[in-house]
Amino acid sequence: MASHPETKPEVADEKAMSVMEQDDDLPISNVEEQPLVRRIDLHLMPILVAIYILQYLDKSSLNTASLLGIIQDTKLVGQEFPWLNSAFYFGYLGATYPVSVLLVKFPIAKVLAASILIWAVVLGCHAAGENFAALCSLRVLLGAFEATISPGFTLITGLWYKPSEHARRHSLWFVGNAVGSLIGSLIAYGCTFITGGPLAPWRWLFIVLGIITAGWAVVLYIWLPDTPATARFLTPAQRVWATQRPQVAQRSFKTNKWSNAQLFEAMLDPKTWFQFFVITTVSLSNGVIANSLLLGMPLAAYNVIIVLLSASLAERFRKSRCLIAASASALSLVGTILVRQLPSTNNAGRYIGLILCASCANVFPMMLSLISSNVAGFTKKSTVNAVFFLGYCAGNIAGPQFFIPTEAPKYETAFTALFVIFCILIGLILAFRQYLAWENTRRDKAQGVYIDAESPDRDAMSGAVMEATDETDFENKNFRYYL
Repeated sequence: MASHPETKPEVADEKAMSVMEQDDDLPISNVEEQPLVRRIDLHLMPILVAIYILQYLDKSSLNTASLLGIIQDTKLVGQEFPWLNSAFYFGYLGATYPVSVLLVKFPIAKVLAASILIWAVVLGCHAAGENFAALCSLRVLLGAFEATISPGFTLITGLWYKPSEHARRHSLWFVGNAVGSLIGSLIAYGCTFITGGPLAPWRWLFIVLGIITAGWAVVLYIWLPDTPATARFLTPAQRVWATQRPQVAQRSFKTNKWSNAQLFEAMLDPKTWFQFFVITTVSLSNGVIANSLLLGMPLAAYNVIIVLLSASLAERFRKSRCLIAASASALSLVGTILVRQLPSTNNAGRYIGLILCASCANVFPMMLSLISSNVAGFTKKSTVNAVFFLGYCAGNIAGPQFFIPTEAPKYETAFTALFVIFCILIGLILAFRQYLAWENTRRDKAQGVYIDAESPDRDAMSGAVMEATDETDFENKNFRYYL
């Protein structure tokens, strides 16, 4: 492990501390904890899923608009339309670091609500776009303001749930991508019935989505608490439990102070760069798949199945998250081989192969869940998130370059690239898991004690209330990593 300076843990924010001081010996039983978790799920998950559906719909609205005449009406030529898709990720890329700072210094829910409202306005302004320059500027802005969502949701999941619960919750809100794809197909179909009047169907698409998104920004502002300590839907005792419950092993609470020491620690942590290269690699495949086929509803349905099945397996079997992600990537590799090797006349076989290529959809939520579970220290976690999404943007920008229209229908370059990408991806994920296991063993030997991070008793609530500090996983010598 990289060396790091000894630093004093940061103190959590005042609201967390005041909640912790309400009762310094408030145990919670399993009988009491299960209803609490259900209550948290019922309040948080519908909001997060709905927003994630909207962010996918809004991000992909340009592709839907292409079916409704935007290319012809705005006189886009050559590679201008593909560059509009890439412009979104340039905006996202530029916003990753500022977003990481904002999510630490300000209340998370308020940052999310403000960014969603602004991107709703930006999306609605797409309806007024008349040329490439105007649309490109709007796409960059859209990417910048949507850049808060996944990092913000990752931090929220870490604040509300135990590490053992992260994989399922990340997968639940991430599946909004696939649901958004299903809904997007229906919306596009509905827009085709809009005829006559001063506005083209694609302009109505942007206006309608912008209005819906703005409405959900208000819902999120009202209903999503910034931390468990400010949750009005919980009783005072439940706020204490909800604040402590996820932090039994991590000892990391929400703080409004940016820590440069944690920033540097994140940049020196090998985990940061393992996950950067994993997400960059899988995002390269996203670009190829998204630009080489339009599978619509079957692909979306398969994504829902693979993501939810992966979440169920990760919760059922300990030390399995990396193995599940690697196995799904292996299925994607099989799909790539089918598409690449089968003759173009074998439509059924190639179609199955194309569907299997999307199996790696579970890598994204699995890696995000490992950030929530394996990175402690609020600034450090936000920094690792920022680096992670730099890789996400880089992959999505570069991936489409493998797609060469003149190679249709075989797309040899694209699927040769996919073959190499998935081989590298599997190797990276397995190497990452091996590093985490090695680090756990190293810590066990250094302390002379075996600690199983994924033991059912590891994150069980005890009667003792911890001091509200913000330690990193380097500072907390008892910290062990999920695999």
